[in-house]
Amino acid sequence: MTALEEIRKLYFNTTKATVKKDIARAIDLLKGMTSEEEREKAAVYMDGLSQMRSEWGKK
Repeated sequence: MTALEEIRKLYFNTTKATVKKDIARAIDLLKGMTSEEEREKAAVYMDGLSQMRSEWGKK
C-alpha cells in the first residue's frame, strides 16, 4: 500500500476516538512522500482529517 493509499484509508476509517492518532500517522506518511503530485493529492485527505478533528474536538 502506498502512503497516499494509507492516508486515504485513514481518512475514510477515522472516528472521533482515533482522529488524533490517525492525523499523526498521516503526517508521518506525508513527510515520507517524495513526489509533489502525491503530496497535493494527499492534501485533500489531510484537510478533511483536520476538519474532523476540529469538529469533533468542540465541546
